[in-house]
Amino acid sequence: MTFVESPRDPAAAVHDVVVLAGDPWTHVLHRGEVLRIVDLEGNQAVDTLFYDAHDPVNRYSAPDTVRRQGNIFLTTGSVLVSSMGDALCTIVADTCGRHDTSGGACSAESNTCRFGHDKKFMHSCRDSFLLALSRHGLGKRDLVPNINFFMNVPVTESGHLDIVDGISRPGAYVEVRAERDVLCVVSNCPQINNPCNGWNPTPVRMLVWSA
Repeated sequence: MTFVESPRDPAAAVHDVVVLAGDPWTHVLHRGEVLRIVDLEGNQAVDTLFYDAHDPVNRYSAPDTVRRQGNIFLTTGSVLVSSMGDALCTIVADTCGRHDTSGGACSAESNTCRFGHDKKFMHSCRDSFLLALSRHGLGKRDLVPNINFFMNVPVTESGHLDIVDGISRPGAYVEVRAERDVLCVVSNCPQINNPCNGWNPTPVRMLVWSA
């Protein structure tokens, strides 16, 4: 794990908003701007996608990002790579230590398969992503495997993924610097059927600093 604190002053942020548990959020980051995501109460998964703001077909690619890093976990110094091999963002500060990009997002289908048919209509990150994407003229065909900031998904020696209690404490944050103009799309995960949110989804804070 790599812990790096940020020198940035929240009072100097040009954008500062709290996103409630289960809500979506979008924002266009211009090249050089920095986004900080703060896990206000700890143990809250923040499902996140990035798209080239001028060509959304050029979007975050989990496989290419893992390949570039040679690591399935993300932390300070990790470059978030697009489907066309471009750098979308770089993680420049991280007080959590590592973040998942293998576990994907919860959906009606996965809730049903994992937790029972009575969970099918519970709110999910896929729903939030689709709502957020619709604000920018995007839809189902634009959904791809995402980053789960703060989510703890260890991998066993046999290759099995486990979703377990998070490792982020209250106030932990991660910062990403935009390497080009990017659309950031977030689902502040509403999942209550596994420990990714400590069984209790909570708000997160988004701050943006100009380049």
